[in-house]
Amino acid sequence: MIGPLLAAAEPSRVPFFIAGGVLVVWAVVLSAIGLTRPEFPYNARGARAVMLVSVVFVIITIAMAIVTDP
Repeated sequence: MIGPLLAAAEPSRVPFFIAGGVLVVWAVVLSAIGLTRPEFPYNARGARAVMLVSVVFVIITIAMAIVTDP
């Protein structure tokens, strides 16, 4: 009787799994682009954009891990 109530009280980990999945996809796509185009990201502005997007994805994933921690 109390088991389902305790399970319902725990936060869902789905947001963390989604954020982690997005981060993994970003890393795989970025590495594929980097391996096939040695000149990528072409200029300093592009490099900063790639770094910014990467940092944002990492921060979101860390935040979701903290928020969904049981």
